[in-house]
Amino acid sequence: MSRVIVIGCGGVASVAIHKCCQLDDVFTDLCIASRTISKCNKLKEELQGKTKTNITTAKIDANSFDDLCKLFKEYKPDIVMNLGMPYQNLVIMDACLECNCHYLDTAAYEPENVDDPVWRKQYEKRVKEKGFTAYFDYSYQWDYHEKFEKKGLIALLGCGFDPGVTQAYVAYAKKHEFDRIDEIDILDCNGGDHGYPFATNFNPEINLREVSSEGAYYENGKWYSIPALSVKDTYDFDGVGKKDIYLLHHEETESIVKNFPEIKRIRFYMTFGESYIRHMKCLENVGMLSTTPIEYEGIMITPIQFLKAILPDPASLGPRTVGKTNIGCIFKGVKDGKEKTYYIYNVCDHQESYKEVKSQAISYTTGVPAMCGALMILKGLWTKTGARTVEEYNPDPFIEALDKYGLPKRETYNPVLVK
Repeated sequence: MSRVIVIGCGGVASVAIHKCCQLDDVFTDLCIASRTISKCNKLKEELQGKTKTNITTAKIDANSFDDLCKLFKEYKPDIVMNLGMPYQNLVIMDACLECNCHYLDTAAYEPENVDDPVWRKQYEKRVKEKGFTAYFDYSYQWDYHEKFEKKGLIALLGCGFDPGVTQAYVAYAKKHEFDRIDEIDILDCNGGDHGYPFATNFNPEINLREVSSEGAYYENGKWYSIPALSVKDTYDFDGVGKKDIYLLHHEETESIVKNFPEIKRIRFYMTFGESYIRHMKCLENVGMLSTTPIEYEGIMITPIQFLKAILPDPASLGPRTVGKTNIGCIFKGVKDGKEKTYYIYNVCDHQESYKEVKSQAISYTTGVPAMCGALMILKGLWTKTGARTVEEYNPDPFIEALDKYGLPKRETYNPVLVK
């Protein structure tokens, strides 16, 4: 028996909640908490009668430490699954520490306003020290490691697909395929088509900030920053076909370098179509991606949050999205004294995802790993305390769970390499 609170009721949270309710012998009690309780209640109604999980709902301001603590102390969860906004990560971690419960999220912390002077000072210091300029990184949450460790609690950071499964793939490759890993390319391909001129497949605030930021990669002990979308290649993806890929910075590259210091080079690539890039650059040029609040007719608004409100809700894309995703890792390294290459990845179908849980594959590939990560903690399969990322744990039971619950791995030896 376990008690779980899920914070958030968007596309990813909906998938995770559906999957938790499929394992009602483990997830026996579940509270869906969001600022929009009507969405929580609607999801509860959809699931009742289909699961033995006892579902309750709660209205919550996830920016409020006091509100979070009130809910946590009343419900007494074993774990809180933070599937809301990354800029709420730290306050939710604080509340978990106060109320003695495990914590899980799917993306690294980043601030709501990147022009906040207090945050900006710390950010500029990190840029000088590390060499990359992304607004999201693990350092803020790694600062919580000793606090969680001393309380005997786990804070599982970034347990989606990328970050998350990609890090498990690295740990799996090192455990089973390599004596030494030299190079990793993480490839994230979405071959889906939703039919809109422009829409994002996950939260627009996070998606657009991520893509418009400078890219970064690690090579021979040093981080290198590059202008956004300035490095482009083409790759032929299993199940999808040829797609343009662009080098971005992504948070798991930072943790993988930390936990596998032998690695000489790691890069992260994501696919984008020309229409997406044109729309994004236009929005960026007119200031719509800004996180700095402005006054409009006496009301303070944040441009990117206004843009989020008028773009299609990613959770609504499921019925109209066709095609597949392909996400995985290509490795170069050494096994038994010989050079070796290896590719481990997953292919997920948008329409099959929608048939199962009424969400498209982007939400599915994030929500399923979140459930599997919580499963590892609740079943006692992952026990190392502190604030940790996925690759620090035994990958085998996690990947077995992914295989069983909707995201089976595929493997290729001697794959085509990225240039």
